[in-house]
Amino acid sequence: MEILQQRSTTAQVWEAAEEFIRLFHRENVDAGDPRARLAAVRAELAETGSYAHTPEELVHGARVAWRNSNRCIGRLYWNSLRVRDRRGLTDADDIAAECFDHLREATNRGRVRPTITVFAPDAPDRPGPLIWSEQLIRYAGYGDHPSITVGDARNAPLTEALLQLGWPGGPGTPFDLLPLVVQGVDDKPRWFETPADAVLEVPIDHPDGGGWADWGLRWHAVPAISNMCLEIGGIHYPAAPFNGWYMGTEIGARNLADTDRYNLLPAVARRLGLDTSSDRSLWKDRALVELNRAVLHSFDRAGVTIADHHTESRRFLSHMEREERKGREVGADWSWIVPPISGSATPVFHRTYEDRSSSTAYVHHPGAQERARGRDLV
Repeated sequence: MEILQQRSTTAQVWEAAEEFIRLFHRENVDAGDPRARLAAVRAELAETGSYAHTPEELVHGARVAWRNSNRCIGRLYWNSLRVRDRRGLTDADDIAAECFDHLREATNRGRVRPTITVFAPDAPDRPGPLIWSEQLIRYAGYGDHPSITVGDARNAPLTEALLQLGWPGGPGTPFDLLPLVVQGVDDKPRWFETPADAVLEVPIDHPDGGGWADWGLRWHAVPAISNMCLEIGGIHYPAAPFNGWYMGTEIGARNLADTDRYNLLPAVARRLGLDTSSDRSLWKDRALVELNRAVLHSFDRAGVTIADHHTESRRFLSHMEREERKGREVGADWSWIVPPISGSATPVFHRTYEDRSSSTAYVHHPGAQERARGRDLV
């Protein structure tokens, strides 16, 4: 899931297309001999400069892209990804509506389903639509410095840009839902208010009580990445939001704990009565564990799918073993696979990985991360 330049020549598209079509036919025995399909793809490329995937190819390609995601620890279930084919949509209004339907379907009353919605691809004569937002669900950040920001400090620049663009803002809580920013084909980026019924949120409490519920902490159930490009066999789908389910540490050790996000460790330490005068008291470590206990407890109590980092680490090694039995090598980025807490207590810590690249993958194209911060939105 690295930053890559887009392919532009027909020869490069053909090279990637041939690789993918052969892989598709090799892994789908009912597809038969690939030669006829390769000839059709080559002819379509020669005539139009592009080609269209069959519905079956799109499904398999989206799943293989997840299988190839070097930074994802949760790939054991790659073949269960639900693929919503919306390639006919290029208008921002339609795309936003489908994104919110994606959330409703993926949420599944708390039993979160891995899902991707694929919109129109780039074409030789025009780029495809874009979703500027980093995720389909993001919380606002009011302010420009972590010490004074209300909400998610990471989203303060985007929040400010949206306010300048006419968004009236939310009620001013730390968990105001941001609008979704979508740019249709031949259109400017526009914002769409996130419907409350599309977002399931989990109130955060601690299993030992202690008044944690009084803080009003919460987090949303579905982590739907929306600013990455799905690349399948040389075809780019720049708007293809996808989700799995959360691993607890993503919320408890990063979103709520990072100093440039909600920065809650000092407050948790005070609530626990810890000595914060010196790092040698390990107050940060103890607060981090309790915050993560609270997240797992709260999601479990609400009946919302979530994984813990010990279980997910074992599942990842099972995924590697399963793939190796099928003769497929598994790439991984160690710095992303190892959980952000108790890394050495998990089995994924004690080995090395090769960071492999593939022509079927989810990638950040240049400018995606700047757009997610609201740069040039106004």
